[in-house]
Amino acid sequence: MALASMTGFARGHGVSGAYGWAWELKSVNAKGLDLRLRLPPGWDAVEGPVRAAAAQVLSRGTVYGTLTAERVGVAPVVRVNEPVLAAVLATIKGLAGRIDAAAPRLDGILALKGVIEISDEDEREEDRRAAEAAVIAGFQRTLAELAAMRAREGAALGQVLTQRIGEIAALALRADAAPGRRPEAVKARIAEQVATLLDASSRFDPDRLHQEAILIASKADIREELDRLASHVAQAQRMIAEGGAIGRRLDFLAQELNREANTLCSKSNDVELTNIGLELKSVVEQFREQVQNLE
Repeated sequence: MALASMTGFARGHGVSGAYGWAWELKSVNAKGLDLRLRLPPGWDAVEGPVRAAAAQVLSRGTVYGTLTAERVGVAPVVRVNEPVLAAVLATIKGLAGRIDAAAPRLDGILALKGVIEISDEDEREEDRRAAEAAVIAGFQRTLAELAAMRAREGAALGQVLTQRIGEIAALALRADAAPGRRPEAVKARIAEQVATLLDASSRFDPDRLHQEAILIASKADIREELDRLASHVAQAQRMIAEGGAIGRRLDFLAQELNREANTLCSKSNDVELTNIGLELKSVVEQFREQVQNLE
């Protein structure tokens, strides 16, 4: 399976009978899948199928979905509110002999609030159900476009991650080959420090110093860290090659890589190894930042 990013955007629109609709989808990073829908009033029936469709296609990310829908090309229906009109005429008749005024005109009567009602043509149930089905199908098509964009972003991320993991592997090899970590180099540094201490004072026990020197040498050995780095690099390369929703697993692996880099720096008593460790930490952090975008 291909890698996928958690960021993307897609838009789709269509017409079903008298209804025109449009979907707009955009997704950003998140720990899990969170679909946030904005639907027009009266379109709640599409929410369930839409959420089910999203769960089948996406694994992670906050997805904002906005639906706009309206009826177009529908002739308005004009109705006279007979009870209101009858009440208005009765009132006019009752006031005719009491007020010296011109007789009311028809346009004036019809302009009174509530006399005339203008509404859209009543929709048929089958037209509404057909429009809802079209909106759901439109969401699925728009969702496929969003997934395709996320896949393209994921392919680009895969190249970057492969490059970063290659840099981590190269730095681990440099650390392994560094002259400062060879046993003779470590032994020479410790022997020099011990000699300095013995010259400074005769109160030090040479045997005890020898034991401490052996302990320091064992603590300074980074073989274990280098082996774990190699194992983590191999796992990362395998996961990237396999693809799929590996963001969480790669994020955990990035934390492990960072832990090994920190330990390497803390154990190092050589300038070159320290510099390699610091560079390794920088590359691991770059790797982890990119992993945050993966599904």
